[in-house]
Amino acid sequence: MSLYLPETNCLIQPQVSLATHTSLRVGGTAQWYAAPKSWEQLQDSLNWAHKEQLPITFLGGGSNLLISDRGLSGLIISARYLRNLDINEEACQITASAGMPLATVAWKAAKRGWSGLEWAVGIPGTVGGSVVMNAGAHGKSMADALVSIVLAAADGQLERVTPETLDFRYRTSNLQTFPRWVMEATFQLTPGYSREEITAQTRTNLNKRRSTQPYDKPSCGSVFRNPTGQAAGWLIEQTGLKGYQVGDAQVAHRHANFIVNRGQASAQDIYNVIEHVQEKVEQQWSVLLQPEVKLLGEF
Repeated sequence: MSLYLPETNCLIQPQVSLATHTSLRVGGTAQWYAAPKSWEQLQDSLNWAHKEQLPITFLGGGSNLLISDRGLSGLIISARYLRNLDINEEACQITASAGMPLATVAWKAAKRGWSGLEWAVGIPGTVGGSVVMNAGAHGKSMADALVSIVLAAADGQLERVTPETLDFRYRTSNLQTFPRWVMEATFQLTPGYSREEITAQTRTNLNKRRSTQPYDKPSCGSVFRNPTGQAAGWLIEQTGLKGYQVGDAQVAHRHANFIVNRGQASAQDIYNVIEHVQEKVEQQWSVLLQPEVKLLGEF
């Protein structure tokens, strides 16, 4: 039975399918699910989960997640409605809530002639998830553009931190192991460029991604991290795995570091493809590919 928290009227729902909340369109159900529409509702839902001694999982855009068919226990909080945006013209800073698409922030910067997020326009995720995984492209990443981050603890307490405290490395941060969640992030951009110049570079980056990646079918973006000095997609392709398929889960023909859902794939199908690719690449190249996609639940 659904319930409304008395302080803020935040809706908490039981047994909600998570497949529609991920870009792969797979996954089981959430034991409890909330999609707060304000900071107050968010803190109320965190307090409720803390009181009920439930584990908490945050979802952004769901673009870098593979959720088990068995679903997730505890409270799953979606940031989909937390999309506030504040632009400080004088300081050349943009502050965005966790649920704001990163691409939206990139275009806001480009249209002001501010440099620093041209690379981010093709990233499918939200600000919150992009901070957690230190998303990046074209040799740049979130760590290069951030100036401060507001985090929430399990008890709802908020803390503003600097990027240096999050131990950003290639496609990771310590937020992946410590129970804190991104509420908002502030980006420091560089002025002094023409709007036309930055917009053109941003559009070029977007077109490049669209021409080389499979945007026509559900995927989670890059599945594996690039090993040092190598490209995961090249290793997978040279191993002859393009088109390899389990059920409706397939290594994409357009880019081998993508796994696409051709229609009715299960999370287990996708996981089995991941394991097969890891095994075959390691056999041929003595390189164990590490997943960039975050696995949630039991497989």
